[in-house]
Amino acid sequence: MNVRSLALVPLAAVLLYAQADDVKRLNAAATVFSEVMATPDKAIPQDLLGRAQCVVVVPGVKKAAFIIGGKYGRGFVSCRRSTGRGWSAPASVRVEGGSFGFQIGGSETDVIMLVMNKRGMDRLLTSKFTLGGDASVAAGPVGRSAAAETDAMLTAEILTWSRSRGLFAGISLAGATLRPDESTNKAIYGRSLENKTILTSDMPIPQSARHFVSLLNKYSGRK
Repeated sequence: MNVRSLALVPLAAVLLYAQADDVKRLNAAATVFSEVMATPDKAIPQDLLGRAQCVVVVPGVKKAAFIIGGKYGRGFVSCRRSTGRGWSAPASVRVEGGSFGFQIGGSETDVIMLVMNKRGMDRLLTSKFTLGGDASVAAGPVGRSAAAETDAMLTAEILTWSRSRGLFAGISLAGATLRPDESTNKAIYGRSLENKTILTSDMPIPQSARHFVSLLNKYSGRK
């Protein structure tokens, strides 16, 4: 093995470690969604999930010690395929700022968002947007579908929930920002891809994401 090859070994190890970490987070997102939906009386209402255009899951949003009052997390989003059947391969997102329910305890909070219409999806496909600023947002209802039929639920572009220490509830994330996470996309797909390309091109779902997407198909109400 020559000197150049030896120099590439540490780099390859770093890339493999990063990919493993991103796949682990993708599996964590699948676990969060599955655990939330497993108890219908305390889950996202089925009719809302059935109408959603996109689903965002961010496992383990953390307090950011380097930002006063800040929070940050990395997660994944999948949208309805253009054919109207099934869900797209997931794209990666970063979420920063906002109030994620840390007041109910815990240093980490899982976050789920439903993008309810095309306007909200168009916001999601931009380089960055702010909940409650660029896109209307409301705390989502929990439980059976009767609770979902309110003006706020019907007009909001994005509905949001958080889970901390086992407590799952709707919470407003006004002020939080979402942006693409290009480095994770590259780790998952092996090449640089924009979120818009992943979410709108009906591209094949990678092996590491099949469990996540299969859960969306299972609970979405329409395949």
